[in-house]
Amino acid sequence: MSGPTTVIPPAPVLSFSPVVLSVPGRPAALQVRVSAPATGTGLPVILLSHGHGNSNNLSSLNGYAPIADLWAQAGFVVIQPTHLSSRSLAEQLADAPGAPFFWRSRAEDMTFILDRLDVIEHTVPQLAGRIDHDRVAVAGHSLGGFTANLLLGAQVTENGEPVNLLEPRIKAGVVLAAPGRGDVIHASMGERLPFFQTIDFSTMVTPALIVTGDRDDSRHFTDMGPDWHADPYTLAPGPKTLLTLVDAEHGLGGIAGYDADETTDENPGRVAAVGHLTSAYLATALHLDDHAWQTACDALTSGLHPVGHVVSK
Repeated sequence: MSGPTTVIPPAPVLSFSPVVLSVPGRPAALQVRVSAPATGTGLPVILLSHGHGNSNNLSSLNGYAPIADLWAQAGFVVIQPTHLSSRSLAEQLADAPGAPFFWRSRAEDMTFILDRLDVIEHTVPQLAGRIDHDRVAVAGHSLGGFTANLLLGAQVTENGEPVNLLEPRIKAGVVLAAPGRGDVIHASMGERLPFFQTIDFSTMVTPALIVTGDRDDSRHFTDMGPDWHADPYTLAPGPKTLLTLVDAEHGLGGIAGYDADETTDENPGRVAAVGHLTSAYLATALHLDDHAWQTACDALTSGLHPVGHVVSK
């Protein structure tokens, strides 16, 4: 008879918000939340871009606690801005240039955060001297995935000219349930989000893990089915990896918020798997642990009941 199983408690996490940064020309101050492990040095950074959605606080620095906490427990400093597109700012910024989606500003927020990373580090208690400024990744969900794609090198065309928002300080990315190509979206959505129509993944050069759900069928955008969300993998150059989660819908189990009404596939086990796999991918991509990704894949994407399937190029 086997003895009792020892449960290892999660690593303690410190979370501090808001760190308020004044950005010239931005119609509202840039507010960020910073979450980090309570101990450790040489900590890599994940810039997390929130989605759009209907809830006021999921699309802000107050959202995405399930995945942000898991990443911080895994040893990352997670920095979450409230983009101008946040529902919490919708009334205040309804008439601002770029409203309501502020697609360009969302990417520029991340570049500004990196410009002021030393200020953020010394503002957050107990964080000074603990960040590795050379190991930076970006992650984003849904519209935040679109933002991540731009920072990883994808381009859109505006007024006939390509817009390049590639951030070279970002060494790797995690793209979660992002929109795909523009030529297959419905005309009504193309009129509402014209920047979606011109996305070009052929310039998306930075290594990235693309995460999709095999039941994420965004019929309001396209008739292409769940494969649409794999376009950042299919149409971008390598090195790229695609993780397709079994039975997952757009919320990927609930990464945007605990017990959130917007999550149609609530599954804490799936969220835990996403947190483990994505942090392992970044640990390997950022040269922290060359074996972390393969070990995580062996544990979670093989056997009789895999949480997902992985391909790479």
